[in-house]
Amino acid sequence: MTRVDIFLKEFDEEAAITRKMLSRVPDDKYDWKPHRKSMSVRELATHIAELPGWVKLGFTTEGLDFAANPYQQEAIGNTKELLEYFEKTFADSRQYLADADDEILDIPWVLRNGEQIYDEGTKGGTVRASLSQTIHHRAQLGVFLRLLNVPIPGSYGPSADELGL
Repeated sequence: MTRVDIFLKEFDEEAAITRKMLSRVPDDKYDWKPHRKSMSVRELATHIAELPGWVKLGFTTEGLDFAANPYQQEAIGNTKELLEYFEKTFADSRQYLADADDEILDIPWVLRNGEQIYDEGTKGGTVRASLSQTIHHRAQLGVFLRLLNVPIPGSYGPSADELGL
């Protein structure tokens, strides 16, 4: 099994979990945030939906410079749009990953903001970052949803809600 094969398996497995979590976001709670320093549900859920796109970004560029390309989030208004956006970013990037070979994973890739370097890694590192950041922010969304009394789906096993606890 190649490194790309391993990433593909994990990419598919995490997408299934992410899809379940994003589907629980209530349309009437998109502007809610648990704290003034927190992202809103809209910002967080949209970020989760865009994260698979880092695979395509990593494979098609030498890096990302926020000074040259300021971050602008997709405008999402409801959960139907959120899931459609997730499916698009996932499918686009999955195809790049499926067509890749292990050699591309070792090519350097840089994340920066002008002269400030955030990360000097590899294209394979962008795949790992996409997966890790998705898992991290998905858990954060789970806390948001719990605070909103929305039943949480299981991730790597059943949730307390699924067990009726």
